[in-house]
Amino acid sequence: TAMHDPIPARLAAVRARFDAWDVAGLLIGSAANRRWLSGFTGSSGQLLISRERALLITDSRYWERARQEAPHFELWKQGSNRKADLQAGITAAGAERVGLEADHVTVASLKELGEVDGVAWVPLTRAIEPLRAVKAPVELDAIRRAASLADQAMARVLAWARPGVSEAELAWRLERQMRENGAEAIAFDIIVAGGPNAALPHHKSGPRLLTAGDAIVVDLGARVDGYHSDLTRSFFLGSAPDERFLAVYETVARAEAAALAGLRPGLTGREADALARDVIVAAGYGDYFGHSLGHGVGLEVHEEPRLSGLQTEGRLAAGMLTTVEPGIYLPDWGGVRLEDLVLLTDDGIEVLSQSPYEPAIPI
Repeated sequence: TAMHDPIPARLAAVRARFDAWDVAGLLIGSAANRRWLSGFTGSSGQLLISRERALLITDSRYWERARQEAPHFELWKQGSNRKADLQAGITAAGAERVGLEADHVTVASLKELGEVDGVAWVPLTRAIEPLRAVKAPVELDAIRRAASLADQAMARVLAWARPGVSEAELAWRLERQMRENGAEAIAFDIIVAGGPNAALPHHKSGPRLLTAGDAIVVDLGARVDGYHSDLTRSFFLGSAPDERFLAVYETVARAEAAALAGLRPGLTGREADALARDVIVAAGYGDYFGHSLGHGVGLEVHEEPRLSGLQTEGRLAAGMLTTVEPGIYLPDWGGVRLEDLVLLTDDGIEVLSQSPYEPAIPI
């Protein structure tokens, strides 16, 4: 069934890579990788996976939760002597060369691990993250629900964005809308950027009051069962957008349409990025589209794949989920970004975002 337990297959996929990594075990401490590999949602704990055993090492706050959420793992209880308990777990797992998450281990914890006897630690860069890029049906189900909550919230912008309403107030109303309709959290701090603030791709919603004639960028997402959505729409506050707004909006909309028309498995991140970038460059706005075209979304808001000019290796595959979000940002005026959540399929894409492109907000 679509809801079958994905954990055994994930453990098998990781163990199948031990030879290539030249390890006999793996220590996982980062939250998203830990959850993906075990099902454990606690904020503290480590997974120790060898060929024969799978241990979840955590403290007393989480022993019951670990038993409930991670049935494929042995609970290894961690008490006040963390080093001794880790040492005992590693000895029990019987792995002498153990892979570490190079992107997540701090200098301090590396020093601590170095004091564990009988282990050679092998730093692995982004070992688990590529495995998370292709989504299982149970993951897609949560993401679809999160995407639907984002669509429902975005639909309220037309009613709630009015002159005199602050960015922060609109952001809070949108957050409440998602939480009250089933989101366990927002995916990230909602961006409401009005007027000149819309030129800042990651503006922090603040006290500025929306004003007639503003370009407004709204970027929001919901979290459902640990999985995120991500959606951006841009608006003109007023029933008759001016020429400058229309020129910028129309260019971004054409770039978005070109990316959605051309995106498919087999492309590199760089080729995908170029689908939209070429349109924006040809229109003369190339210097004002500074970020990459998109990023994977799942247990983290930004994960693999990356639709970026820097990504010349690796190819997009069916089952990957990514944002497509071209933008144009003009200092001292504002900006426009359009972002959809897209699932790569065997023969193209499925667009999960259902929000219409309705730039004018009549006031």
